[in-house]
Amino acid sequence: MNGPAIRTVLDSLNHGLYQSLADDKRAVLLGEDLLDPYGGAFKVSRGLSSAFPDQVLTTPISEAGVTGIAGGMALRGLRPVVEIMFGDFITLISDQVINHIAKFNDMYHGAATAPVVIRTPMGGRRGYGPTHSQSLEKFFLGVPGLTVLAPFNLFGNSPLGSPGQLLKDVILKAEVPVLFVENKLQYLLPLLSKANLDEYEVNTVWDDAGVPAPSYTLRLKSAPQATLTLAAYGYMAHLALGAMRKLAYEMEIFCELLVPTQLAPFELKEVFDSVRCTGRLLTVEEGTFSLGWGAEVVARTAEELGTNLKQAGRLAAREGVIPVAPDLELASLPGDEDIIARVREMVFHHG
Repeated sequence: MNGPAIRTVLDSLNHGLYQSLADDKRAVLLGEDLLDPYGGAFKVSRGLSSAFPDQVLTTPISEAGVTGIAGGMALRGLRPVVEIMFGDFITLISDQVINHIAKFNDMYHGAATAPVVIRTPMGGRRGYGPTHSQSLEKFFLGVPGLTVLAPFNLFGNSPLGSPGQLLKDVILKAEVPVLFVENKLQYLLPLLSKANLDEYEVNTVWDDAGVPAPSYTLRLKSAPQATLTLAAYGYMAHLALGAMRKLAYEMEIFCELLVPTQLAPFELKEVFDSVRCTGRLLTVEEGTFSLGWGAEVVARTAEELGTNLKQAGRLAAREGVIPVAPDLELASLPGDEDIIARVREMVFHHG
């Protein structure tokens, strides 16, 4: 693909889609308003309908219908990718995913699979209001047979682990249905390479509980032993990385950051290993507080480590609708200063 340099997460995802469509004619992209010149609500699909007019299909406004059609395509051997314009609308595809697509493999003992990839942008901080700003992926994390991924903006200079490469691998190789969660603010973040992260030690482990997906552990080089483990994904991991740096350089509080890209099925060995050393765990997510990803991570860590887990906490969105007004919206969602304040509280006020 000849075109502009791949600098951002959006560029990387667009390139991953392009390569998928170019490499395998069975790959088909479906969704609302995908055709050029519009190229999708967040422009991740820009240029694709011009390059692959037979593989990019614009659809009526019916998320359930589009997802059901994609399930049928997958059963017939195609590699369909569904773009849901806003993550809030995945509520409309629940029946197709939970009661059908995710169940086919087990219902038919592997004789029929539906490897549908469902891409959708989640998250707030754009002023879109209560029904266009939510992070609803937690409602799909416990669905048997469904893999949930959330890319992180790491390693633009290497194909391994970049958001676009992860997306391409899922589209062309996964034999299970996948919900691929993208964050609206993450789209324009620069891809971080090893050069960008020169002050950090970065360890990458490939999860094998579902499709191959990287999990990262980041810590500052030559820093003292970390006293707290941060666990976050997607855009919240980006905020946590900044908070971790500020905590170290301004307050001499040292943390490790664990960033999974596979949210379900769970693979928490790296979290367990880190917390065995630090004794403290703080999870950060943009979805609402109750019954979420962080609660499950903390529960499983407590079960695994017992008394070796001295302290655990969770940060998440306020329970309630997300306001349109910028100040109120920011107050309802966890930010880097919230992470810093919670870490300070855990380290200084609880021993």
